[in-house]
Amino acid sequence: MAKPNTHAEARDHAHWEAIEEAAELLVEGRFEEGLVELKRVLAADAVNPYAYHLLGGAFHELGQIEASRDAYEAALRCSPEHLGARVALANVLRELGDPAAAERQAKEALRRFPKDGEAMHALGLAQAAAGNRKEARKNLQGFLDAAPEFEAAQEVRGILEMLGMGEDDEPAEFS
Repeated sequence: MAKPNTHAEARDHAHWEAIEEAAELLVEGRFEEGLVELKRVLAADAVNPYAYHLLGGAFHELGQIEASRDAYEAALRCSPEHLGARVALANVLRELGDPAAAERQAKEALRRFPKDGEAMHALGLAQAAAGNRKEARKNLQGFLDAAPEFEAAQEVRGILEMLGMGEDDEPAEFS
């Protein structure tokens, strides 16, 4: 990896390096151990947005959705431009039954990163959950236009088909 040029780049590099072990544990499915490592990282540096982002994912995998939300919010307090944390937060808020808050987060992600496929996906799902099927279809099609992976594209095609079967103001339920 190239040597960072600025203080901000050096700090970002240090944040990435600090989470390497935790990231490996999470990839291996060792979520409890990953949580311990992430808490150690955050005890040493309480403003590491990548640690909070991974913490959110680990909590989500363990079914601790409120804790997941809190971790993603902490990541965004540290780094408001963190696209992954903002999209994940939108999805978690939708799962928690707050599609309006999910939509706000997804729209903020798109404001900061126009045409981002993952943000369009999160926005479309939030809109579908809120009963705005027309806008949901538009944003989910935008996600498909961004050429996502095959499995994600298939899932969204199924959701689009389901959205075509109800009234335009009827909330959609999906997992």
